[in-house]
This record gives sequence, C-alpha cells and structure tokens, in this order.
Amino acid sequence: MTARMPVLYLSHGAPPLADDEVWTGQLARWSADLPRPRAVLMVSAHWEEAPLTIGATRTVPLVYDFWGFPRHYYEVTYEAPGAPELADAVRRMLPDVHHDPERGLDHGAYVPLKEMYPDADVPVLQMSMPTLEPERLFEIGRKLAPLRDQGVLIVGSGFTTHNLRAMSPAPDAAPPAFTVEFDDWAERSVGAGDVDALLDFEAKAPAARLAHPRTEHFAPLFVALGADADGTGGTRGRSVIDGYWFGMAKRSFQFG
Repeated sequence: MTARMPVLYLSHGAPPLADDEVWTGQLARWSADLPRPRAVLMVSAHWEEAPLTIGATRTVPLVYDFWGFPRHYYEVTYEAPGAPELADAVRRMLPDVHHDPERGLDHGAYVPLKEMYPDADVPVLQMSMPTLEPERLFEIGRKLAPLRDQGVLIVGSGFTTHNLRAMSPAPDAAPPAFTVEFDDWAERSVGAGDVDALLDFEAKAPAARLAHPRTEHFAPLFVALGADADGTGGTRGRSVIDGYWFGMAKRSFQFG
C-alpha cells in the first residue's frame, strides 16, 4: 500500500536561493526524510488565476517570472516529467478546472524542487490559486486531501513573511522586528493547530500588514492546512526550516 504523504508549506526563495548553501542543504535534507512521492502537486504564490487552472502535463519551458537578475538565472532548467494522471484526478475532485497546456513551472515551484529533487525525476503538476481568500483555499485543500493516499506530495510554496520594501541589505542581516513577531506567531499557531487564527491572520497576527502587504505568499499555507484537516477542521504542523533571508522569515512547515 502507498504510505500517506505529508503536506508541506515552504518558503521558496528567489532564484539566488541556489547560492545559499545553508538553505539548499536544509531543503535537500528535508526531502531525503520524506517518503518518495509518486508526484508533486505544487501551489505557488506566483500563479493566481481564476477559474482554478492546472499547468502543463508534459515537459515545457520554465516560467522565468522575475526581472533584473544576472543572465545565468534565466538559463536554469528543470525538466521534470508532467503528471497527466494527477491532472485527471484534480479535475475529478474540483469543479470548473481549466487547463493551460503551455504553462510551465514558475520560480515558486522549480526553485525549491531543484534542491529537493535535483534529478527532476518526480512528475510535477502546478495548480493556480483562483483566489486569495483563506477559507476558499482551505476548502480546496480539503477536497484535494485524498491525493495524499495516492502518493501525491501537496506543496504550498510561498514565504512566511514577504515585504520586499523592508528587505535587509544582506542574506544574513538581522530581520526587522515585525518579521520576528509574525514568524513567532506563525510557528506557535501552526504548532497549536489554531486554524481559525491562521485563516484570520490579517486580524489575529501581529504586524500582519507589514509582514504581508499583499497576502499571496501566505496564501498557499491555507491549501496545505486544508489538505491536512481532519473531519473537524483541525490540523497541526511542525516547523522544519527556520531562520531569515534578507530579513524575511523562511520558516517552512510539514503537516502529517
């Protein structure tokens, strides 16, 4: 029998993540400790599209959705196989699923996957976020939860804090106080399984507007929470990666 897969929420980093030996090592060790997935379903902060849309089910070029970086970051490849069977399963579970056969993996997907599965030998399907509303994303996650019993690793890829205007000047620079406060709150809330507080984070979390001037990088967490929720909506996660990168919290969680 296929072991039930965990669910992840990870902070994915920009393309220069590949130059950070600490963080890349953390991602590699994390994946080594996970059961081997049959496929990965990736929900990235960098794809908002409604109705909900699934990407390519074959190998297509990556989406280099960033600007102003050195040329070599635009020459990165990650030729993971597509996951057409997973795409069919998602269509059965969710209503009104659209398909964009030319949409490749964006950097919220391939940047961490390249560190976690460097051989690009695990099929990957990326799915858009049709909304940033926490409750709706949570419900999408709940509907996708049975995929875990089919060997699918569901990954929400965002950033635990994401305020580019308040970035620190160096990767190892001290983070601003609001980042530390929000990061601590997120760790405690996820560890306690306080789904209600997490879904209402804009009102409940300290410095939420500073930590997330726009909420798309926290939003993939709600899909992960839903995919791990039991019948009462309760879920608990544990922190796997912590610390800061250019002043932003790179905390990442595992559920189940």
